[in-house]
Amino acid sequence: MSQKDNHRGHKGLGGYGRWPWLARVAVCVGVSVLACGALVHAHEIGTTRVSVLFQEGRSYDIEIVTDAASLVEKLDAVADPQRPALPTSKLSPAAFAGRLVALDEIFRRRVNVAFDGSAVHPAITYSVSPAVDATSPVLATIRLSGEIPQNASHFTWVYSWTFASYALIFKSHPSDNPTTEWLEGGQTSKPLPVAAPPPPVGRVGTAWRYLALGFTHIVPHGLDHMLFVIGIFLLSGRLRTVLWQVSAFTVAHSITLGLSIYGLIAVPPAVVEPLIAVSIAYVAIENVLVRELKPWRIALVFAFGLLHGMGFAGALKELGLPRSEFLTALLTFNVGVEAGQLAVIAAAFLLVGWQCGNRAWYRSRVVVPASVLIACTAVYWTVERVGFRGY
Repeated sequence: MSQKDNHRGHKGLGGYGRWPWLARVAVCVGVSVLACGALVHAHEIGTTRVSVLFQEGRSYDIEIVTDAASLVEKLDAVADPQRPALPTSKLSPAAFAGRLVALDEIFRRRVNVAFDGSAVHPAITYSVSPAVDATSPVLATIRLSGEIPQNASHFTWVYSWTFASYALIFKSHPSDNPTTEWLEGGQTSKPLPVAAPPPPVGRVGTAWRYLALGFTHIVPHGLDHMLFVIGIFLLSGRLRTVLWQVSAFTVAHSITLGLSIYGLIAVPPAVVEPLIAVSIAYVAIENVLVRELKPWRIALVFAFGLLHGMGFAGALKELGLPRSEFLTALLTFNVGVEAGQLAVIAAAFLLVGWQCGNRAWYRSRVVVPASVLIACTAVYWTVERVGFRGY
């Protein structure tokens, strides 16, 4: 380093010497925040579904299907914030059901069933089913039922025990085609008529809905996919290097997303989810070992894209696709996923790539520490998803 550069490096906050310190702090804090959140759930979207059925306008039956462990942890935290969290990984379905029954009063605080703006007090039953495999959550099924008040015309719903988007599937009669409304946790549904189904959403509404769902599946709920994209970016901030990798990844996951949704290929989550974690670890570790884009990296990113596409398909199947606008929903969900990935890359570029990407210290002070953090998180996910702790 020249004397001039050395002098610049010691000018304090007004000089270039601030960038190595700021870049390392920004990257390490950002990746650590993602990693800490990731240790709870890689992505929560699709873990809660709610269906509402009206029986001849006289009674209602609401079914909530959700991750039992996640719900019990939230209920326990509200019931006694000072008490350490109880481990849920070893609880049996019967133990989960018992906790839910014991915490019924807490559960009701964040659920609202209302007709014409007036809340009702439903009867609630809890049941819990065992996980179907090592990577699947234990599912709780919660049924709320009661009589519809006389002369009631509209129904509204609020569920605040999830932090992600979820589907509210509504039928005003058992023979009706279902109507789906997407809600965020804590959001009040649109007033739904008791006597007749609401009008269909339409193609444009469906497109916007699934575009948003695809985006939020990456940002903020897809922490595993976000870390993979950041790993792609870190190898080199040069536009050409990033574009080659992102293009290979995009083409690959689009192929398997479409094939999986149409039922032409089917790989169980017990295989796909651990391999997705391995792909994140590999990309991060390779960032530490190599300095430039190698030909094999493109092929591997393409292969990993095939895995991630099957992961996207699993989430989309849980979310559900409308029969009348199946192709529209599939395509716009994929576009939303791409938009989410590009948003992650843009944020990474603005945070460190723009000011620091061409600096001599960029690799040692940004790429290597961030890649090590990503690799450690991905190795944890791999062990977790193989079945040592449950998913």
